[in-house]
Amino acid sequence: MKVILLEDIKGVGKKDQVINSSDGYARNFLFPKKLAVEANNENMAKLKAKQDSNQYKKSQEKEEAQKLAENLKRIMLKLEVKSGENGKIFGSITAKEIADSLKAQYKIDIDKKKIDLKEPIKTVGSFSVSIKLYEGIVGTLKVQVISK
Repeated sequence: MKVILLEDIKGVGKKDQVINSSDGYARNFLFPKKLAVEANNENMAKLKAKQDSNQYKKSQEKEEAQKLAENLKRIMLKLEVKSGENGKIFGSITAKEIADSLKAQYKIDIDKKKIDLKEPIKTVGSFSVSIKLYEGIVGTLKVQVISK
């Protein structure tokens, strides 16, 4: 009997996957526990519609990420910090501070975990920071650290 899984089941399959199962397993275990539904025409049409919807959402997110990557190329984020004599700043600039400044100055909300900063910035100058926006899409942001 062909069934559509409603949840991930270890050793059986993933959610929204169509599998062949024995009649007894489907009727006595999967159906009563609402883990699967029968793969009839109606349920297959619902599954197809759901997959199409998810595909559309992913393409929209990817398109938005590409636009954001283009916008980030044009931005020069300026951060003012207190610094010592030879350009060393007191403390350091972290991904969180970059994300907060980007939101405050340009109204762009990016999660600090997506900012790929190898190590915190500890000197005055210009830096290029990469930001992971989506699978395979990485934006580059120019950060200029200036002394107060």
